[in-house]
Amino acid sequence: MKPLILPGEPPIEVALRISARARRLSLRVSQIDGTVRLTLPRQASLAEARSFLDARAEWVRRHVAASPAPVRVAPGTEIPVGGRMHRLVVAGGRSAALGDGVITLPRSGAQKTGPRVAALLKALARDRLTEACDRHAAALGRRYAALTLRDTRSRWGSCSPEGRLMFSWRLVMAPPEVLDYVAAHETAHLAEMNHSPAFWAHVARLMPDYAPHRRWLRQNGAGLHAWRFRDGD
Repeated sequence: MKPLILPGEPPIEVALRISARARRLSLRVSQIDGTVRLTLPRQASLAEARSFLDARAEWVRRHVAASPAPVRVAPGTEIPVGGRMHRLVVAGGRSAALGDGVITLPRSGAQKTGPRVAALLKALARDRLTEACDRHAAALGRRYAALTLRDTRSRWGSCSPEGRLMFSWRLVMAPPEVLDYVAAHETAHLAEMNHSPAFWAHVARLMPDYAPHRRWLRQNGAGLHAWRFRDGD
């Protein structure tokens, strides 16, 4: 369906979604990028959708304003790695490299800065998550089948019934303890494919002080999606 436009400064585009399971109209503003979606039951009319949106215009604008502002990755930008800010500096070499408070970039191909930094972060994330998951799986006496990385927007990690672990590579931007918590959380699903008390007991055994790191992710995780590495992100 063609999106609705909430008038004002600036105008806000609102995506429409019809759901057979929806019983009422509902609005959602993404904490990650501020996109707005209005879900409608099949029987709802476009006029009803417009009236519903207009009545909640102030709520929509307040939540959109609270979303992290996007940051385009380029030389001079600062970006967190392991919870510590690193400045992107041009210093030669063939690829992006992690230094002490800096990420060095090749002198040529400035338009490739975003993808180069993303590649570096993915490599670091794979190394750090593999180490953490190997350690937690060994403590549980379990094995995982595979570990994959994605740039997911709705979840930081998952574990399939077959033992396949998936993580957002942006976790490497968070403090190390936060990355380790998500690794412990997903690895604990190798023993309990649910969020029962037994599951949380496994998490607590793997990481007794997990609570503040879980809280950090809830409060700050959306901000890790502010950095844009490619055109169109």
